Amino acid sequence: MRIHDLIGIGFGPSNIALAIALEEQDQRGQARDAFFIERQPAFAWHPDMMLDHAHMQISFLKDLVTPRAPSSHYTFLNYLHAKGRLQDFINLQTFFPSRHEFNDYLSWVASHFEERCSYGEEVVEVLPHGEDDDITLLRVCSRDANGNHHERLTRSLVIGVGGAPNVPPCFAGLYDDPRVFHSSHYLKELARQKSPRRIAVVGAGQSAAEIFLDLHNRPGIEVDLITRAWAFKPSDDSPFVNEIFNPEYTDYVFNNPTGQRQALMQEYKSTNYSAPDLALIEQIYNVFYQQKVTGETRHRFRRRHEVTHAESTADGVRLDITELDSGATDTANFDAVVLATGYRRDVHETLLDPLKPYLGDFAVDRHYRVFTPPHFKPAIFLQGCCEPTHGLSDTLLSILASRTQEICEVLDATLPAAQTPRVHTPAASLVGTN
Repeated sequence: MRIHDLIGIGFGPSNIALAIALEEQDQRGQARDAFFIERQPAFAWHPDMMLDHAHMQISFLKDLVTPRAPSSHYTFLNYLHAKGRLQDFINLQTFFPSRHEFNDYLSWVASHFEERCSYGEEVVEVLPHGEDDDITLLRVCSRDANGNHHERLTRSLVIGVGGAPNVPPCFAGLYDDPRVFHSSHYLKELARQKSPRRIAVVGAGQSAAEIFLDLHNRPGIEVDLITRAWAFKPSDDSPFVNEIFNPEYTDYVFNNPTGQRQALMQEYKSTNYSAPDLALIEQIYNVFYQQKVTGETRHRFRRRHEVTHAESTADGVRLDITELDSGATDTANFDAVVLATGYRRDVHETLLDPLKPYLGDFAVDRHYRVFTPPHFKPAIFLQGCCEPTHGLSDTLLSILASRTQEICEVLDATLPAAQTPRVHTPAASLVGTN
């Protein structure tokens, strides 16, 4: 059986950025046999949150490669050049492209690596492989859309599968009710509803704000916006605060004692959690203000409230909604409930469960490599799962380019000598063209 130098599980932004760095190594005569496995049938980045007028909250300069290699073929600027839109984008005078356009950029980059990725396959387990007590390889087992089983051997593994929907405990029993769905499935699941009239949106972050405004623009829908907070607080994107997304700040967080890490996370939480753009907050405020002007109460802002019980009924989804200050609870029926409640970052623990005797609590070093005993030779890296040790930037696009470089440096130090490079001729780069 063929032995890969590296297998990546997932082919979203993190592992696409890694594929770019590995291709650069190929061109320098340091070819690595890398392969990626992606569950989705084709590349898609948050497809069910591609809302009209939604834009990025991060500068296009923090794309997959620019902070590390600004002359790369795979920069966002070169994407615009290749698509014939560079001058038009310059005229927009913005650092924040639409989410639709950034998704198209990511798709454009991913299309260059289709021979290195198998789409429509789900990794079901990762098993140790070796002789006696020494584990020298990993066996990656997957299943495709037709039910066929696949096995591949690899010397190292990089997991970049993103987050899984975070579902509050009171909704756990409604997993099979199509009227209750997470924001990550918003557009698809909303389309399945049968003329919903009253919808609850649970949450206070960017997704909750975007979904509320999207529903507001759909005639005939009334929305209860339910949040434990008293008010929406805007994300802090001021220059000094934005430095927490610089690579050197990752060093600062990692080298702090655990207690201080937690304090740092809490101090800057408003940069990423429950922190919509100010423009969205202003739009939402105006919606409720205009209701006061007209006297028509279409939507309700249930601030300082929490859903304490949820139940499926023939007439809808019944929620017990408790006011946090007084403890008073009222019950309301909804045709649908949208959970804009964030993500869990523990999917890797399920995938790697057969390796738990070797991996312990999945702790990682500064370079995102999971600690393993000496007789366990394969290197395992986690992308987007290391926020407690590496800081708030770990789940964001900001750190992709520098993290990719760190992982490649460790791979170079641990893998056998690189092989003869494959022939590859990329399209002309923006750099050096008129």
